[in-house]
Amino acid sequence: MIEVSYVRAFEDNYIWLVARPGSHGVIIVDPGDASPVLERIATDGLKPCAIFVTHHHGDHTGGVTELADHFGLPVYGPAHERIPGLTHPVREGDRILLQEPGLEFEVLDTPGHTRGHVCYVGHGTLFCGDTLFTAGCGRLFEGTAEQMHRSLEKIAALPDETLVYCAHEYTLANLGFARVAEPHNRDVAARQVEAERLRATGLPTVPSTLALEKRTNPFLRTMVPELIGAAEAFTGGPLRTGAEVFGAVRHWKDTLD
Repeated sequence: MIEVSYVRAFEDNYIWLVARPGSHGVIIVDPGDASPVLERIATDGLKPCAIFVTHHHGDHTGGVTELADHFGLPVYGPAHERIPGLTHPVREGDRILLQEPGLEFEVLDTPGHTRGHVCYVGHGTLFCGDTLFTAGCGRLFEGTAEQMHRSLEKIAALPDETLVYCAHEYTLANLGFARVAEPHNRDVAARQVEAERLRATGLPTVPSTLALEKRTNPFLRTMVPELIGAAEAFTGGPLRTGAEVFGAVRHWKDTLD
């Protein structure tokens, strides 16, 4: 039902190109830079149909205006943020049906990294920008720990087989912290070996599956006793809720970055 490829941008960004098998029509997700996208479109003979934006940061929006103007594209993005060239503000529960390339997505509100961040879910895929990363999550630049924890719980409720397409290649760094937070987690250790193998050969570690994230991503494991104990050791006091555990773990990682 769906094909996803990527264009690399900057040091570690992924710009996703989403298509239906057999169609040249593509949705462009979070184009921070227009140049590599234009090159790919010309090389592969693609037909851009729409732009999806998850949040307002420049490494996700820098190429929006040029691409939208060049191809006459609709731009979908969070209703509560300033997105350049925005034509279709979206919010929780909205459905986007594109006749070309024949794909439909639902919008989730996922504030935390920014106040209005959204994700796009459809056809077994999740385009989550900087909310959920492979083995990590975004920093709390504008939102609160409570907001981000709720956003991640919302994502965690999706089917385990959902493919997670985040916007950055951060997996190895995130797994380094996961090893510190849960040193006895064998799934984390195994994932680190596999991620190192992929990166050594120049391959991406994205996408992952939500099932894998639930086993290895400390920010989705705030109910796990070992992680709770480690977070309480870091803060020096009891943590009573999942949001408090999440906030402690997020702050812990921030101190190590």
